[in-house]
Amino acid sequence: MTVGLFGGSFNPIHNGHTALGQWLVAHHLVDELWFLVSPQNPLKPAAGLLDDQARLRLARLAVGRKRRLRVSDFECHLPRPSYMLHTLEALRAAYPACDFVLVIGADNWHRFPQWFHSDEILRHHRLLVYPRPGFPIEEAALPPGVSLISTPLHDISSTQIRNAIANDPCYDGHGLDPRVWAEIKSQGYYL
Repeated sequence: MTVGLFGGSFNPIHNGHTALGQWLVAHHLVDELWFLVSPQNPLKPAAGLLDDQARLRLARLAVGRKRRLRVSDFECHLPRPSYMLHTLEALRAAYPACDFVLVIGADNWHRFPQWFHSDEILRHHRLLVYPRPGFPIEEAALPPGVSLISTPLHDISSTQIRNAIANDPCYDGHGLDPRVWAEIKSQGYYL
C-alpha cells in the first residue's frame, strides 16, 4: 500500500490541507494520505503553537470520515526534535508493508536542502511536491524520485487563519471545517 505522508504543524488544519489529501487519493497517487501532526518543526518557531493534543483533535475533526484520509500521532511519540529522517525510519520499521511517499509544498521544497540529512530522505523515499503561491518550481530540474503534482492552488494558510482569529473580530471561520471552527471558538484558541 502506498501511503502519502503529509507532515506539518497543522496549527490549525484547514480546508486546503484536506482538499489536497482528497485530491491525491482521488487521482490515485496514494492509497491513503496520513496527516502526520508534528510536535515541533525544527525549522519553525514554537511561538503560538497549540499543544500536540489540541492540534490532533482539530485534525481529527477536519478529517472526520473522509475516505482514505487518516490523522497520525506517530511523530508525537518519537524523540524531539522531530526530524523527518528519523520519523521515516521509524515508520518503515513499524509498517514494513507500506511504501511511504512524502508530500510537501513547493515552499518546503525550496527549504528541503536545510532538512536534516535531506539526501538520505531522497535515497529512500519518493516526494510529491504540490504548488504554493510564490514558490515556483522548475520541473525539469527536480532530481529522480521527486515529482511536481498539478494540484489545485488553495490560497489559504494556517498563518493567515491565526492572524484573522487574533485580529479580525468579523472573522467567521472561512477556510476551516465548521467543526474545527466550533472547537477553536469554544477553546479560545489563537486569541
